[in-house]
Parts: sequence; C-alpha cells; structure tokens
Amino acid sequence: MRRREFLSLAAASLATPALNISRAWAAEPGAPLLIPEVMDIAPGAGNALDARRGTRDFIAGAASETWGYSQEYLGPLLRFRRGRIANISVTNRLDEPITAHWHGMHVPGYLDGGPQLAFGPGETWAPELPIDHPAATLFYHSHIHGRTGPQVYRGLAGMIIIDDPGIKDPLPHDYGVNDFPLIVQDRRFDRSGRMIYGLGMMDRMHGFRGDQILVNGVVRPKLTVPAGLVRLRILNASNARVYDFRFTDGRQFHQVASDGGLLDRPLAMASLQLDGAERAEIVVDFSDRSPVSLVSRDIRMGGMMNGGMMGDWGGSMMMGDRGMMGDRGRMGDRGMMGMGGNSGTPLEIMSFDVGEASPAGPTRLPTSLPSDAPALGDPVRRRDFTLNMHTRGMMRGGMMGGDGQMMGINGEPYVMDRIDETIRAGETELWRINTDMMMRHTFHVHGTSFRVVRQNGRPVDSARIGWKDVVRVQGPTEILLRFDKLASEETPFMYHCHILEHEDVGMMGQFTVT
Repeated sequence: MRRREFLSLAAASLATPALNISRAWAAEPGAPLLIPEVMDIAPGAGNALDARRGTRDFIAGAASETWGYSQEYLGPLLRFRRGRIANISVTNRLDEPITAHWHGMHVPGYLDGGPQLAFGPGETWAPELPIDHPAATLFYHSHIHGRTGPQVYRGLAGMIIIDDPGIKDPLPHDYGVNDFPLIVQDRRFDRSGRMIYGLGMMDRMHGFRGDQILVNGVVRPKLTVPAGLVRLRILNASNARVYDFRFTDGRQFHQVASDGGLLDRPLAMASLQLDGAERAEIVVDFSDRSPVSLVSRDIRMGGMMNGGMMGDWGGSMMMGDRGMMGDRGRMGDRGMMGMGGNSGTPLEIMSFDVGEASPAGPTRLPTSLPSDAPALGDPVRRRDFTLNMHTRGMMRGGMMGGDGQMMGINGEPYVMDRIDETIRAGETELWRINTDMMMRHTFHVHGTSFRVVRQNGRPVDSARIGWKDVVRVQGPTEILLRFDKLASEETPFMYHCHILEHEDVGMMGQFTVT
C-alpha cells in the first residue's frame, strides 16, 4: 500500500463510528460509565481513605485482583475547596508501603506525599492540607520509589477537583449531570480476561502499555449526556500511553482548562493530545442529539524523532518483539531506538448517547474565563536537566545498575538520600529539559505549576497551553517556574519522568525549597 493511500485509509477510519478492533476474547463495550462517588474534604475528622485489596470483573466472568482507595479499584473523587483546611487520613491495609501523593497540588514538601513519606502496612497518614490552589482538576496516587508503576496500575489512583468559592464558574458544573470525570487508563489482560502487569525489557524501556482502554474502571463504557453543553474532565492515568482524543464525527469542542486550572479563554479544537498524568477539561456541545464515540490515535511510544520523520501516521522503527526489523521488513514497534508513530486503527475510548436537555447549566460558552495567572517575571537562574536512558549506575552495576536502576537525570539514577538541587523560594527560574537519545518523555515537577515557553526547540504560546505540572519532552523544552511552598531535606520535592516505569528505574531527582 502506498503511503498516500495508507494516510487516507487511516483518516477515514477515524471518521467512522464502527471500529473493527480484533481481540483475543470478548470484551464487550457499552457498559454504563461509573461516576465516582464524591468525598467532600472538609476541616475536621471523618475524611478517611483505606488502601486495600479487591477484585473487579473488567471482563465478564474473569475476576482480576485489584487495589483501591476505599473501594475495589481506584478511589472516590476528592473535592477540596480553596481557602480552607482539609483534613484527610489514609490507612494502609495492604502488605507493602504506600503513599498518597496529591499530584499538582501546591502544598509544602512534608504534605506532598512523595517517596519520603511512605507509610507501612497497618499505618495511617493524616495530613492537614491548606488548600491554596486555583480551581482545577488534579490527580492523586501512590508514589513509592521503585513501586509507583505497579501500585498505580493495580488501582491506587483517583481524581481531585478543587473548587474556588472566590470565582463564579461560568461552565457546566453540575457533577454527574453535565460535568463528568473521565479517568482514562490502558490495561493489559491475559487470554482468560484477567488484568496482568509484568515487565519485559521493552516495557521498561518504553513504559507498560495495555491492550484495552478503561474509563473510570470500565472497558469502553457508554455515557448518556444531556443535549447541550457538557464538561468532561479528562485525566490520562495510564502508566505510559499517550492519547490523541477526538470524536468519530469530527466535531469540534473547546478546551477550557489544563493541569493547573482554567485557561484565559475557551480554545476550539478537533483533537487533544494528553501524555501521562496530564489533565484537560473540555466542553462539548451535544445539542444535535447525535450519538458519537470518543477515540484516540494509537500513538507508539518512545521513539527517536517521534512524530517527526514518519509524520503523524508513520510507522515505528524500533528493536521489536519480532526482531530488529519487525513485520514487513521494518523495525518493530516496541523497541529501543524507535521513531514513534501510530498504528492505523484508532483506539475506542467510550461512546455517548444523548438524552433530554438539562434544565440547568449554561447554553453558551463565555468568551473569557476567570483564570488565575500570576506574573512570573524574568528568571534569575537557569538549570539544565537531561533525561538519560542509560546512566553511570549501569556501568557500576550491570544492565540494571547496582540497585536496579538503569535510567536517570543528568547522568545519575535517583538516590533517595541525595538532594540534587537547592532552590530559593519566591525566585523565578528557567528550567531547560532535554533527552539523551531523542526519546519521548513526560516531565513532572512537584510543588508548583509552570509555564511552558519552548517545546521541541520552538517558542510556544504559554497562554494557550495554560498552567502545567507535566510537559512532553521530545526535544529541547523550556519551562518557567517559581516555588512558593517550602520543602526540606527530609521531605523534598521531586522532578521525574511520569512514564511510571522510567520513574521506577531511576529517572527522578529531588530538590529542596528554602
């Protein structure tokens, strides 16, 4: 098949609601989307999470072993209010240490829930969180050094919504009616339909990817929405997969928020790309009452010049499961030196039916949004970070390093008792991030939100991207940031790749803020 014909066929498949996806067993789509219960975190006692084991039939008749916070899989939606103290306790009823990291939340290091704050079986962590963050959609998950990937994969994760009583929300905000959380994950299943997690070398190199898409713990669910404007809060909670969301009928929608909160204004678009741990809020107009599906391009991870030489719909040139050249005489799609790209078949995420119009909620989008955008000013300092696929630790201890580490930042794998950077509170800095093998990574910084000013070596409009705490790195990337929350040597902040398998094998550093 010629490349032009392949591109045409791939584009046509995205515009076709009926998707032909072959599977080893029957994973029937269309079960109702589960809407997480809300835990409204107020001052005082009574807000309790239990990390525990459970089971879930993701595939009918096949029970998978799972973990969750106060439920069988995942956790309730935690709702915080800006300007008040939030008391919450987390009890570990598992048989290994865990944490509860409030991903994206602006709190001091001793409340952040990073690896230094692990608590063991039978122990309870009860932080008192001062909520000082704009209205936003955040993420919570366990963050144990070397075990974040499997713990999050099994279910120790959930969504956070922060409300700001100081602003009037002009968007749909009736939870479960016209405002819905979508926690998107890919999971791998064996031939009996049970969820599995086991790392081969390619999974360590590129991150663990599943063969089924779950939303709120349901395989390719269906949601009935009201006719009119609907807000979707999308969290990419996958360990490594990148999504490029779009609707099968090609309809436009508007992005209204990113990781750190609301944008300055709604932005019209027809597709939305989210890397691991990124969030976006979008508003979709369902007033035409047409059923539609949400899909994603199947973006291949890890590649050298990802999305470049081969284009958006190119193949992957990697050291593959089937040998260096893979199928059809080309490099396979799971290898060490990949070029990135996509398969021709889109991934079905979920489907939508449309009911009656909601009696409440806005009927049109505002032209501007009440975003919280403090001025950062010019940087007083610059720091450089290189994300390394191989580190000096490998040379000292073999392929995986002396302590199981093989990746790192600035030539060194993560060491828990080493402080890598010391930062002064209130000073704006420019961080320059790059990779050593032209591989794609996802860089996350704890304790603050930042502005992206250059990506892949090119200037970007930071207002369109919004406030971020995660940024895609597949070339020289620059972010502007300032830390207003303190972090000590005992409980430092982290920066790391949010491909969880990369984080677990050493692509992480830590810093103090004084």
